[in-house]
Amino acid sequence: MSLLELTDRLLNRGVVLTGEATISVAGVDLIYLGLNLVLTAVETMSEKQKTA
Repeated sequence: MSLLELTDRLLNRGVVLTGEATISVAGVDLIYLGLNLVLTAVETMSEKQKTA
């Protein structure tokens, strides 16, 4: 499977990535980030909203 085919498949189905990151200095937490990323084609997202 080529990179182009993989990208096409991911955009057609959609992918959700979640993660967390903490920035600290000398053992003191300064910033906490909660990350959510949705990667999908606009057309796919519109279709999913109609069926939900």
